[in-house]
Amino acid sequence: MFEISTDKSIMDVSAVHAFLTRSYWSEGIPIEIVRRLIENSLCWGVFYDKKQIGFARAITDRTTFAYIADVYILEEFRGRGYSKLLMKEIMTHPELQTIRGFLLKTKDAHGLYKQFGFTEVAQPERLMEFGRPDLYKKTK
Repeated sequence: MFEISTDKSIMDVSAVHAFLTRSYWSEGIPIEIVRRLIENSLCWGVFYDKKQIGFARAITDRTTFAYIADVYILEEFRGRGYSKLLMKEIMTHPELQTIRGFLLKTKDAHGLYKQFGFTEVAQPERLMEFGRPDLYKKTK
C-alpha cells in the first residue's frame, strides 16, 4: 500500500538519513542534523508497505514563503509517478495556500518541478547565496 503522510511521528529518521547522507546536496550529513531538520520543517514521508521510500520538506513560515528541500524517492521506486504525487501533496497542502513565493534548487529534476509551475528564476540578479557545500564531508 502506498501512502504520503505529514505525521512526523512515523518518519523513519534512519531511512531519511541513509538517503540524504549519500545525496549530492547533503553528502555526509549527520543523523542529528536530519532529526533537527525533520523537527523544524513541514515534512512529507512517502511510504510503500509501511517502508519509507521517499521524503520532502518545506522550510517555511507557513504564510508567505517556502523553500522545498530534500525531495527524493528511492531509486528502486522511481518511474511509478510517486514523485508527482508527492509534489501534488506539497503544492496543495492547506498550510501552504497563502505562500507567495516558493524556491528550490535542483541539479537534475527540472522536468518534474516545471509540471507544478516552477520556472527558472526570472531575476537571478536579485538572488544571493552563501553556501558551505562541503560542511558535512569528512576531511581525509
